[in-house]
Amino acid sequence: MANVVVVGMQWGDEGKGKIVDMLSEFSDIIVRFQGGNNAGHTIVANGKKVILHLIPSGILHENKRCFIGNGVVIDPKVLIEETDFLRDNGYIEKNKLFISPNAHIIMPYHKLMDGVREESSNEDCIGTTRRGIGPCYADKIARVGIRLYDLLNRDILARKVESRLKEVNTLLVHLYKKEPLSVEPIVDEYVSYGELLKPYIADVSSEIYNDIKRGKHCLFEGAQGTLLDIDFGTYPFVTSSNTVAPNIFIGSGVGITRIDEIIGISKAYTTRVGQGPFPTELLGEEGEILRKLGHEYGATTGRPRRCGYLDIVALRYAVRVNGITALAITKLDVLSGLSNIKICTAYEYQGKRITEFPTDINILKQCKPIYEDFKGFNDTIRNARDMSDLPNAARDYLNAIQVFLDIPIIVVSVGEKREETIVLKNPFLGR
Repeated sequence: MANVVVVGMQWGDEGKGKIVDMLSEFSDIIVRFQGGNNAGHTIVANGKKVILHLIPSGILHENKRCFIGNGVVIDPKVLIEETDFLRDNGYIEKNKLFISPNAHIIMPYHKLMDGVREESSNEDCIGTTRRGIGPCYADKIARVGIRLYDLLNRDILARKVESRLKEVNTLLVHLYKKEPLSVEPIVDEYVSYGELLKPYIADVSSEIYNDIKRGKHCLFEGAQGTLLDIDFGTYPFVTSSNTVAPNIFIGSGVGITRIDEIIGISKAYTTRVGQGPFPTELLGEEGEILRKLGHEYGATTGRPRRCGYLDIVALRYAVRVNGITALAITKLDVLSGLSNIKICTAYEYQGKRITEFPTDINILKQCKPIYEDFKGFNDTIRNARDMSDLPNAARDYLNAIQVFLDIPIIVVSVGEKREETIVLKNPFLGR
């Protein structure tokens, strides 16, 4: 038995979907424990590109049980679109997908409020995906949210929506100069969603607990990345949930003694979508080259990602707050063709060298990267299946990452396809 967590170490988009897809072959159950459809996992399976925003990417494998935990916020329309697509393509079977009834539901007013708040923020905008994630989490904390089980009772749902719209409509009309929302159309729509999702509702915490007791392999699939965590990220330019590994216990109802391995996922360079400080960002031609080579556009929004060199200061911080025990490095192939590659090993702040990641963005904004140079490589590496297949310069680069972080690399991705991967250790096989 092994229970493994996969978590992003950067600002999301690290390639977690591919690593989860690969590890799902060896796990019995796959659990999504936080976030919403503001994250997109892109997997290439059987020559077809599949983008999933809510359902764990392990659903693409046969005989796997996939769970959406209570820590996820669900847009039911998006979830139903995903279940329909997967069913039409033969991926969803009976007793394969389970959803916690305690998961909170993204309502139309969440998406509307997300948009109008962003529009009114002007230069201070966070760069939200406008999918209602933040307002939904805010309602959850304020104890006025709607859970999945509320969609199964029309009277209860109507009462809760009516109560919530009193405040929401006041803000929409008087502050944002928008038209008010009506109760009945929302209730009609969401009751129908409840009926469609009812077959998937289950006590997720209990199901996972019993599977683990039976010796099943469990894989926990994180969304976004460490530096977008609501507490440990570059606040306020963060997401609205805890993206770090310790949140799996709260977001899925699994006990804290149940985890054996925490795999941190990092690109071989760094990217970020939206606003916020980014010490190693490349603003000129170099950044554009990385963006084009890596096809760096968001799976969810399509927005171009900001690109830069690898940041060891930020990764060391991610190791600490997640308790990372192993590394998976993705998109190493994107660096092929670069004559020189840099790694940021420290920051300069007000004339001083610092090696700890500042959580105060006012300090982080002033930090300048201190780089070490590494020789680049021109070889095409997509056919590499062993470290010995890589050019010396690529191996030196990977070894430097291991030394800087004092954490072993167990997986290296050398292309977007499932098979374009070097596996040094499989946590489910112990070798």
